[in-house]
Amino acid sequence: MSIIDVLVEPLQYDFMVRALLVTVIAAVVCALLSCWLVLVGWSLMGDAVSHAVLPGVVLAYIMGAPFAIGALVFGVLAVVLIGVVRGTSRVKEDAAIGIVFTTLFALGLVLVSVTPSQTDLSHIIFGNILGVSSTDLWQIAILAAVAFAALILKRRDLTLYAFDPTHARAIGLSPRVLGSLLLGLLAVVSVVALQVVGVVLVVALLIIPGATAYLLTDRFSRMLWIAPLISSLCSVVGIYLSYWLDAASGGLVVVVQGAAFALVYLLSPRHGLLGRWRTARRGARVGH
Repeated sequence: MSIIDVLVEPLQYDFMVRALLVTVIAAVVCALLSCWLVLVGWSLMGDAVSHAVLPGVVLAYIMGAPFAIGALVFGVLAVVLIGVVRGTSRVKEDAAIGIVFTTLFALGLVLVSVTPSQTDLSHIIFGNILGVSSTDLWQIAILAAVAFAALILKRRDLTLYAFDPTHARAIGLSPRVLGSLLLGLLAVVSVVALQVVGVVLVVALLIIPGATAYLLTDRFSRMLWIAPLISSLCSVVGIYLSYWLDAASGGLVVVVQGAAFALVYLLSPRHGLLGRWRTARRGARVGH
């Protein structure tokens, strides 16, 4: 079988074409947001929001509503609750995040356990990318377009907020508003990624691309190109591998992204392990 056959055969099936489209859309918008999440240090927040949407998905299923609506409502609710607990008590941010996301995730598990058996927990937890319908595709595309447009339009303000909130306040920007915007976009993007990789693995799409790009460049403007490019390529490879290996699509998408990060971690010219080792060796030789 030729390489052309390997690439073309999966495209004969509509469900594979939809899977590729949805995966690339989710990969691009998640990677774009991940650049800011990595800089701000909100990896745990991404984990919290992605888990907290589970009860919203289950309730939407019970009521026959689009899953995106329920997930979005509970994603925003999680962000609000974390802010309330953090701002009105002595509890620190990491503890507030842990309390809210574990409670909401547990609530989702309880709802699943009392919902009729037609509910497939594995599809919610691990995604169902090969089962994406045309309606799901449109929902995801619209949410992703909204998040993408907001990130691009506010990229300068959000970048300043990530690097220097004090300076942002000094020039008239509100760090609280910008932080809330970033959290709201995190909730929206989590909903976009949910269909692709499920609740458990959403945080991978939200963190790995930005972390990978962070090791490849010192300029944030370049990160905004590198992260989506790497993420989309890895996602396409993951979907193709899932077709040929008959394995979990969402899991393979994340595995390929993790493998890309590992390669960059080892081989990045300036910030990779081998690159830093070579620099250290040169420094030692010069010292002698």
